[in-house]
Amino acid sequence: MTDDTLSHSELLTIIQNLDTDEQLRLMEEVATIIRNRVKTKKHSILELRGLGKEIWESVDAQEYVDRERDSWTG
Repeated sequence: MTDDTLSHSELLTIIQNLDTDEQLRLMEEVATIIRNRVKTKKHSILELRGLGKEIWESVDAQEYVDRERDSWTG
């Protein structure tokens, strides 16, 4: 920790000395900071459609499945 940074326990002591309204306001502000920090774009499984399709262009689907099934039985 640098000299200008409070430790976790120091922060807790300060927070405990705040009145209830100030604690609630602080909690709301901290929650907003955290929410903004972790905001991420929601993704859909449909975004994966077609991903890697070029890998399968020259592969016959039935032959591939047959080979896979054969590998299960040895």
